[in-house]
Amino acid sequence: MPFYHRLGELPAKRHTRFRKPDGSLFREELMGQEGFSGIQSILYHHFMPTEVLKVDWLGHARPKLVDFGGLRARQFRTRQFPAGGDALESRRAILGNADVILYLSRPTRSMDYFYRNGQAYECWFCHEGQGVFRSQFGQLPFGAGDYVVLPFGVTWQLRLESSEARFLVMEAPSQLAPPRRYLNHYGQLLEHAPYCERDIKVPIELETYTDEGEFEIRVKARDELHRHIMRHHPFGVVGWDGFLYPWSFNISNFEPITGRVHQPPPVHQTFEAHNFVVCSFVPRLFDYHPEAIPAPYVHSNVNSDEVLYYVDGDFMSRRGVDKYDFTLHPGGLPHGPQPGATEASIGQARTEELAVMVDTFRPLQVAEEGLAFELSEYAYSWVEK
Repeated sequence: MPFYHRLGELPAKRHTRFRKPDGSLFREELMGQEGFSGIQSILYHHFMPTEVLKVDWLGHARPKLVDFGGLRARQFRTRQFPAGGDALESRRAILGNADVILYLSRPTRSMDYFYRNGQAYECWFCHEGQGVFRSQFGQLPFGAGDYVVLPFGVTWQLRLESSEARFLVMEAPSQLAPPRRYLNHYGQLLEHAPYCERDIKVPIELETYTDEGEFEIRVKARDELHRHIMRHHPFGVVGWDGFLYPWSFNISNFEPITGRVHQPPPVHQTFEAHNFVVCSFVPRLFDYHPEAIPAPYVHSNVNSDEVLYYVDGDFMSRRGVDKYDFTLHPGGLPHGPQPGATEASIGQARTEELAVMVDTFRPLQVAEEGLAFELSEYAYSWVEK
């Protein structure tokens, strides 16, 4: 959520001399997007952030996507997704295209190295667990329900404070931000938006180190993974300000938009990016027209693929779908409530469902790693028995 924020010590004016107590200069770095025309921040380091002692190539990092096969609705059951390793070692791709890759991660330990995605934004939705995302911008604590957004170029490390955690991870080569219809032309969230700036959490405390030695940063760029051994600790920042930094938003702070009759999925939209959107389905009152049918009407995804990740509760329009499952309804097929769900919803006052939806505007493929979790019978679950 790009609004102005600052932490630590700063000179009165940018691009001017800023000296340490011993008279030497702090080193200024501008981190930004779209050349010099996008959002940016300026950071001040104890040492040059460019002092690389050694570089290694670690291998290709693009998930393998497979042929989709016959056009059909698909379900992926991930309750038994394997736990182990750190956040990056654990993650496996489930679905993806050129605009977004969807992963799951179930780490059981903290990272002992640092990581930088040089080609994409990452959004880590914490389903379970707690800890801290540490970066050169400071500490950003997380817990269940947090969407943690990490812009490209941020050097970070996940410190786990629970025995394990579970994340839905979205990786996209475009900025993740609130929908434009929720913003005025100054970038402020408007009154009809389902959340506001008070709901956004930003880094709260700088960690500033002057340690010298060998510090490993794994860098993702050009769909490859690289190892950089740095001469100084990467968290040597004494202050920064600007609009580019990690931030988080908890799904429980999304205020649902309801109406007398059933509202379409865009009312659940939380973020937008290039060629996809992210929506939050949260506990809410149902429609209050006396003849309302709370269950969604059948609709055809002509221009998008719809992915739902089921976080908790009872999703009223689905049967046979469990917590931790994914469903994929591809464009070109109508979809809607399964048999009996429409009738069962009539007269119900509210729903306790909790889910994250990702709608893409270009077709998704299944990742090779995701095939192990697929339930093939889902495609036929609309046939009345």
